[in-house]
Amino acid sequence: MKTLLRSAAYLLACIFFLSCNDSSETADEKTLDNCTPLENREANAPHQKPAFAGQTRACAISSSTNFQVQTLAKGLEQPWAVEPLPDGSLLVTEKSGRLRIISASGEVGAPIAGLPNVEAGGQAGLLDVALSPNFSTDNTIFWSFTEPWAGGNGTSVARGVLSADRTSLGQVKTIFRALPTYNNKMHFGSRLAFSPDGMLYVTLGERSDLATRPQAQHLDSHLGKIIKITPQGAPAPDNPFIGQAGALPEIWSVGHRNVEAAAFDAAGKLWIVDMGPQGGDELNLIQKGKNYGWPLVTYGEEYSGSPVPNSVTQKEGFEQPVYYWDPVIAPSGAQFYSGNAFPEWRGDLFIGGLKDKRLVRLKIKDGKVTGEEHLLQDRNQRIRDVRQGPDGALYIVTDQTNGELWKISPRQ
Repeated sequence: MKTLLRSAAYLLACIFFLSCNDSSETADEKTLDNCTPLENREANAPHQKPAFAGQTRACAISSSTNFQVQTLAKGLEQPWAVEPLPDGSLLVTEKSGRLRIISASGEVGAPIAGLPNVEAGGQAGLLDVALSPNFSTDNTIFWSFTEPWAGGNGTSVARGVLSADRTSLGQVKTIFRALPTYNNKMHFGSRLAFSPDGMLYVTLGERSDLATRPQAQHLDSHLGKIIKITPQGAPAPDNPFIGQAGALPEIWSVGHRNVEAAAFDAAGKLWIVDMGPQGGDELNLIQKGKNYGWPLVTYGEEYSGSPVPNSVTQKEGFEQPVYYWDPVIAPSGAQFYSGNAFPEWRGDLFIGGLKDKRLVRLKIKDGKVTGEEHLLQDRNQRIRDVRQGPDGALYIVTDQTNGELWKISPRQ
């Protein structure tokens, strides 16, 4: 009898435990499925439907982190990139062709001498800047810029050694030029990102015009690609199209529109945010040799409201974005946060927003976006770049003629 009672009690306990677990899982799923999306405006392209749940309009999340925003510098002329230096000072590019160092206290240095000729205007100019992985020993920096050529212009990447007094660059060499040349002032892409193994990834736009768009799918063109090169400019030895007839050896991935945001996560994976057409900004996890669709696969439409010609939202052989925005955020600059100043944000992706003038925070779990937050909207400024400093603070530059440099740190 006691054995029977014990068995019955055990069975009831198991049933209770399983029912509680089922109830808990259902509640979690219900919360995820029925959460309040952060984005509630009318979509630009409402006829486009996501390929899977959570691909757009993620759950709204809110930081409990208490932070302050300090304006370190004003009066910068359309700053495009900020790169923290080990001593707390910051390299800042201005599109007109000037590279400056701004001290940790906000003192703006004179333009650094020695840069090659830059073509500026529209979206063209001096663009990204990145430290060599061995900066502490080689004092080398890399930058991307619009270079004038016969018959047009294009995105180039150069490197140089910063002088001991930080006033000039020596041993300057252009290590990469995107081909073919084209004559306009749009869609240069141009983010630089070093991988953990020391290779340099460069994002390249497709130059916007209907005449050049198709080249994002052509392997004999750098336009609309992410390339991978050594610090000396040679194709990385593991690039997927090396030896393929008619293919440029620097290409790593294909089918991009105008990538101005790129960052590696803690696991060494490259994420980019592609500035799409109306209703089609995309977060993509970049993989070797993959095709990300543009202009054949997109969730966006033309700025006129017309469909992108001959495009679909899904097609076999093309990668789906991890996430997309409609309406768009016009992304520029990206940083996975890994510092100690803001434990709540560790592992989150921060993206600058130009169109709606905000800093976007994404929480990503198991390769999917699980939450989105918009910060700094009250400041009403176009955010061009965001980077993490050695102190764990976030540094931001704003895109305007009277541009600013901000520091986000814990509120004291």
